[in-house]
Amino acid sequence: QVRLVESGGGSVQAGGSLRLSCAASGSIFRTDAMGWYCQAPGKQRELVATITRGGGTNYSDSVKGRFTISRDNAKNTVYLQMNSLKPEDSAAYYCSANVNYRTFWGQGTQVTVSS
Repeated sequence: QVRLVESGGGSVQAGGSLRLSCAASGSIFRTDAMGWYCQAPGKQRELVATITRGGGTNYSDSVKGRFTISRDNAKNTVYLQMNSLKPEDSAAYYCSANVNYRTFWGQGTQVTVSS
């Protein structure tokens, strides 16, 4: 079985930075697209950023210029560098990855930004 484990969430003041990590483990022979999604209380889960195996990226308009997604294919790990954080970025952040042609989700990590 494949597991995705996130880390790096926490509390920060507005304007601060956090770096999220998500490592895939288990019986892995191929990892394709990886990404980050967020879900605030009472709202639907929404896309933050995705990255292809070759490094192509896609961002939601709300985070462009502030967040950077990257990955280390050798480690099956995806990162999200979050700068200039705003209170509206507060949410649970979930990692997603296409591993062995199936989609897996992490358990989520909380990000709280205070004003």
